[in-house]
Amino acid sequence: MNEMLRIVVVVPDLAVTEDDGEAERSRSLRIGLLESGFNLVATLPADVFLTERLAQLQPDMVIVDAESAARDALEHVVMATREAPRPIVMFTNDSDTSHVPEAVAAGVTAYVVAGLAPERIRPILHVAMARFQHEQALRRALAETRSELDELSAELKDRKTIDRAKGLLMQRQGLSEQAAYEKLRKTAMDRGLKLAEVAQRMLDVVDLL
Repeated sequence: MNEMLRIVVVVPDLAVTEDDGEAERSRSLRIGLLESGFNLVATLPADVFLTERLAQLQPDMVIVDAESAARDALEHVVMATREAPRPIVMFTNDSDTSHVPEAVAAGVTAYVVAGLAPERIRPILHVAMARFQHEQALRRALAETRSELDELSAELKDRKTIDRAKGLLMQRQGLSEQAAYEKLRKTAMDRGLKLAEVAQRMLDVVDLL
């Protein structure tokens, strides 16, 4: 799995890191990625071009490596992964955990604070990937359920409309329920419309009179 997992690291303070040398946490992170066999495809700054760069690189996971909570960087990453969701793992030296709920709500899959040992990288990323896949499966299931409910609601609405139109024909033309239904169905077939559309048009006309 590790060899297949393509990772992009986003470093908000990339210029500072390059000038001063990588911080201990950043070194540990890269050592852990390499020793665990992950494919580190790029290290990118958190800027307005991040969306385009991620679209080109198509990573499986995005890691935010920040000296602080780096809200701006996190916003860039979240925006960049909105259309193509990916697990986001944040490594930071900021011990202020008040940012954690906000980060998780924004889409961060794992939030790791300080004290990072290289041997912890593999389990952290595996858990983050598993959690992301689980959440995506739940989102798909929820979307399917909502779609099914919408379809059932539409079908129920159509059925009520057809029943109203049938009742109107039965009342005004003295037709049986079956005869009223057949008349609606024939009209729909002749005009190339759905039965519910014919029923609604008839009700609209009656409402105008």
